[in-house]
Amino acid sequence: MKKGSDLLVEALENEGVDRVFGVPGEENLDVVESLRKSKIELVLTRHEQAAAFMAATHGRLTGRPGVCIATLGPGALNFSTGAAYAHLGGMPMILLTGQKPIMSAKQARFQIVDVVASMRPLTKMTRQIVSPGSIPSVVRDAFRVAMEERPGPVHLELPEDVAAEEVEDIPMIPVHSLDRPIAPPAPLDHAARMILAAKRPLVMIGAAGNRPRLVEPLSAAVRRIGLPFFNTQMGKGAVTGGSNLYLGTAALSEGDYVHEAVAAADLIIAVGHDTIEKPPFLMRQAGGPKVIHLGFQSANVEQVYHPDAEVIGDIGVTMTGLADRLEGKLPEQKQTLELRQKILAKINARAEEDRFPVTPQRLVHDVRAVMPEDGMVCLDNGMYKIWFARNYRTHVANTLLLDNALATMGAGLPSAMMAAMLHPERRVMAVCGDGGFMMNSQEMETAVRLGLNLVVLVLNDGAYGMIRWKQAVDKFPDYGMTFGNPDFVRYAEAYGAKGSRVTSAEALVPTLEAAFKGGGVHLVDCPIDYSENTRVLVEELKNKVPDVDLA
Repeated sequence: MKKGSDLLVEALENEGVDRVFGVPGEENLDVVESLRKSKIELVLTRHEQAAAFMAATHGRLTGRPGVCIATLGPGALNFSTGAAYAHLGGMPMILLTGQKPIMSAKQARFQIVDVVASMRPLTKMTRQIVSPGSIPSVVRDAFRVAMEERPGPVHLELPEDVAAEEVEDIPMIPVHSLDRPIAPPAPLDHAARMILAAKRPLVMIGAAGNRPRLVEPLSAAVRRIGLPFFNTQMGKGAVTGGSNLYLGTAALSEGDYVHEAVAAADLIIAVGHDTIEKPPFLMRQAGGPKVIHLGFQSANVEQVYHPDAEVIGDIGVTMTGLADRLEGKLPEQKQTLELRQKILAKINARAEEDRFPVTPQRLVHDVRAVMPEDGMVCLDNGMYKIWFARNYRTHVANTLLLDNALATMGAGLPSAMMAAMLHPERRVMAVCGDGGFMMNSQEMETAVRLGLNLVVLVLNDGAYGMIRWKQAVDKFPDYGMTFGNPDFVRYAEAYGAKGSRVTSAEALVPTLEAAFKGGGVHLVDCPIDYSENTRVLVEELKNKVPDVDLA
């Protein structure tokens, strides 16, 4: 007879799962044995948080939930940050945790916490499985909920005795397609009329516009409509190609050069904007541009975001419908496109400066130089994220992964590992600050053990650089943000990886090239100078004068 754990693994296979990431414990041993006998690979990580980040990134890149596993109590609670990362970031994933037997309590309350309750605010759904007979339906429902818009994490707790209980064979529930609602003609017609009536309409692509299955319809629609567009940080790279309509990324909420185009617009078509992100622009009560919200779900009305019209439905179909109504009917936005050249020129200033330690502009420029169009850069969280969002030009969708929702440190290396597993034929780079890298640096061993080809670029400033900078901008004394680092080259070598150190600005490109050509896991230690943060992001932007007046 089969056990509950066998049914669980069969249900995962039924969903097309080929890998499960995690750190199992005593309460998962039946599941581990069932995995051993299955076609699913158990990818053992060194910390549950990293497993959750990997599963979330799998969901982000494929649209299919990644799966991670942990034991009860401390192991399950270590999933919390990864669950929040997926929940805020709209990434489908399944979290599996164990629990003590529910029919007996021989260990009393040892290690027991209410994980289901703790996961409730961090997931779309959380359930304890109380009967092996319910496993096929519970798993099918979990995957459906995780993938429905807005996608996110689902948690299932499998007690030890339910996993071990013998049960008659129960058929799996067939996987069915998720057909998303389509916007009716009336709101599409209304949106088209608003756009045709506007003098300077502008398209903004947000996080919900950056789904794997939207790449082709969204890219085609943007080209057909022909309007200039910009994106939020998590909308970056949703449209393929080096479009001449692209104005830049709203890495800041206001004041940056791209906001000159936003301020000049009289209408913004917000495609998939999710207010979980920091605001890409601040809506004013009066005098600002009108906003059309186009999304899978109704807009969240906020102080800085309150649309004038909404078109709700599948974004790909909606954008195609909008293109059908607008193609060939809109005049070329000549003044906005003239402004585009000046925006991009300002953003790319000093990109080849040879100061050392390297400046952020030089860093982004040189990383772009060594990455092919389909190369994937996975960012951790730190000051450099703003610079990559502003300055790094993407040509292929989902080739710059950053988190502007939870914005947690420690996710860069695990997300790059997942990207390298999914796309072994591409160049993949993790870019981490020294603070964020050390939060999950133990996964270097996992990457080496898995035989991944991966370059890990560690930006070394001996501090929690973003908070230290904000502390200085707010005129607080420099306190509590600096630390010492290990010798990162020797640290990488201790894990069986390779290590290199950048010693001049001119050496960055050849060092990265050699790391990629050498194969395997290669850490590159690069000192960085963040003094440009204040010069550019505070002083220059505060004193800038708009280049073009479109009033």
